[in-house]
Amino acid sequence: QVQLVESGGGLVQPGGSLRLSCAASRSILSINNMCWYRPAPGKQRELVARITGGGNTNYADSVKGRFTISRDSAKNTVYLQMNSLKPEDTAVYYCNANIWDGTKWSEYWGQGTQVIVSS
Repeated sequence: QVQLVESGGGLVQPGGSLRLSCAASRSILSINNMCWYRPAPGKQRELVARITGGGNTNYADSVKGRFTISRDSAKNTVYLQMNSLKPEDTAVYYCNANIWDGTKWSEYWGQGTQVIVSS
């Protein structure tokens, strides 16, 4: 069973930066989309950023220009560089990935990493 292991969360002042990482726990055959989500009012979770297997990216309007998603396919790892952080970015951030196990594509979630933006 593959696990997604997140790291990099913490407490930061407004205007500061954090870099989140999410790595698959073992070698896998293929990963398609890799995403970061966070809870949002009225929704279970909102998409913060997505990067496809081909490297195309898209972002929530609220983070465009401040957050950057990237991936290292050799390490099966996705990153979220968060700059110019605001108090409203405070949330638990969840990693999500679509993984091929040799017979089917399945969706996996990380356990979440807490980000707190506060002075």
